[in-house]
Amino acid sequence: MDFTTRPEITGTFGMATSTHWIASAVGMAMLEKGGTAFDAAVAMGFVLNVVEPHLNGPLGDLPALIWPAGDATPTVICGQGVAPAGATIDHYRSEGLDMIPGSGLLATVVPGAFDAWMLMLRDHGHLSLREVLEPAIHYARQGHPVLARVSATISGLSRFFREEWPTSHATWLPGGKAPAPGSLFCNPELATTWERIVSEAENTSGREAQIDAARRVFSQGFIAETIDDWMREACVMDAAGGRRKGVLTGQDMADWQASYDTPLTTDYHGWEVFKPGYWTQGPSLLQSLATLRGVDLQTASPAEFVHQITEAMKLSFADREAYYGDSMDMGTAREALLIENYAATRRALIGEQASLDQRPGILSGYEELAKAAIARAARKPEVPAGTGAGEPTMAHLSEKRGDTVHLDVIDRWGNMVSATPSGGWLQSSPVVPGLGMPLNSRAQMFWLDEGLPTSLVPGKRPRTTLSPSMARDPDGGQFAFGTPGGDQQDQWQLIFLLRLAHQTANLQEAIDAPLFHTAHFTASFYPRVAEPGHLMIEPGFGKDVLDDLASRGHRLDIAAPWTVGRLTAAARDRDGMMRAAATPRLMQAYAIGR
Repeated sequence: MDFTTRPEITGTFGMATSTHWIASAVGMAMLEKGGTAFDAAVAMGFVLNVVEPHLNGPLGDLPALIWPAGDATPTVICGQGVAPAGATIDHYRSEGLDMIPGSGLLATVVPGAFDAWMLMLRDHGHLSLREVLEPAIHYARQGHPVLARVSATISGLSRFFREEWPTSHATWLPGGKAPAPGSLFCNPELATTWERIVSEAENTSGREAQIDAARRVFSQGFIAETIDDWMREACVMDAAGGRRKGVLTGQDMADWQASYDTPLTTDYHGWEVFKPGYWTQGPSLLQSLATLRGVDLQTASPAEFVHQITEAMKLSFADREAYYGDSMDMGTAREALLIENYAATRRALIGEQASLDQRPGILSGYEELAKAAIARAARKPEVPAGTGAGEPTMAHLSEKRGDTVHLDVIDRWGNMVSATPSGGWLQSSPVVPGLGMPLNSRAQMFWLDEGLPTSLVPGKRPRTTLSPSMARDPDGGQFAFGTPGGDQQDQWQLIFLLRLAHQTANLQEAIDAPLFHTAHFTASFYPRVAEPGHLMIEPGFGKDVLDDLASRGHRLDIAAPWTVGRLTAAARDRDGMMRAAATPRLMQAYAIGR
């Protein structure tokens, strides 16, 4: 028997897997109560806000794929908030910026996650608002064992919080000390905020009416009012090294709601794969699959496997940089990116040696976008070293990857969810006074250049890195999977999927196998640098494979063992058997099922 770090969980009742064991346990508890996968996902999402606050928060973002039992294909829920009305290029330029900071108030878009969870719960759940929020309220009020990484993040920022973000200091360092790893940590202010939302919503009768009332409380009631009042006066330090006011208002929040969207799809050797649209980086995975359709990965050596996939990803992400985004109407031009003729031209560019060039394809009429993407990748931004007596400005934190969480759920009826909540990290923005939660920093993915799909435009979505996945295999089995990891999300997910298609049917084995990714292209996060030829790879591939890749010109960045990727996955076979798995990396993700 091949060794795996954990068993692939199997059963017929339900599966819940996520990047934290407590959230997975809560999801399973919701299924045991008679809830659907949608109820479980919502409860898990709010618990993740509590137990992984350095990776997601209630004022963050949420794209999700849902697959209701009996539906032919999944549906996208868009919980990606838009740029505020006052978020114009002229305004940001007037603040002395040529790039949006990775933290602080100007990095904020409309918070989208809460409304997206409520939309999912209202339309597809069975349980009440109180039932799905109770676990998160409990862990915020009574405490949870704080992760070592949360403790380290808070400890490293303690001086900055004390001197620059006092509301964050009060929340994350109660009594003036960072919580010790494994100690019980509480956020009573957050618990009170959620309790008030539930209490005000329950002034209305009926399950769906209460959920809609909660949406109004958030976007038009005391949450929006508190944020609006604070933003009028707050002026805080950001990653660009200056103290600046934000532009988000309560009206921006009132004007936006989560929505449904149709996923994009492609076929790969009988696999049908589904991703959110071009307001995410998700189509890059579909483009990579299309490019690799004509490559023999079935018999490829390990080094050839890594090389071919890496080169395909470089090409797909070059197109991401040139053509993806929400702020420009490109009509049907982007449809060409997923057709076979285009994929064949991209495939022909893959040679025996690693490319060090940025090579977006050419879409007729949009040639200037390709040239602009190449020019952006060549920029060498000057990142402030700090202010005052060595005070951190948070820019160093923007270099950390994995600033996200993920969950997958399947219930006894065959409903499925894949969701990637993020944003609102404790290191992204000060805690809003009275709410116990910080704002998001997703606006850093806009550019302050005119005429791009990713230009900063009020009312438009930033091109998010958040990218859950679903698939159907040639036998009719359904899969929900995803990972945190910023620009790496659609790289690790691609590798996982290709291993299922070519190497193993076992989810845990596919997750445990060594991983790799490239930072060859322009990063989505501040300070947005590119590292041509870069290839981070786990040493588990072995010296011979690493030497082979180096000889091909890949600029290897050999990671510590078991440190790349945080995948989770769940599947339902055609006969009703369910399976789930979670990464052993970071030693906190867990799959539960029966």
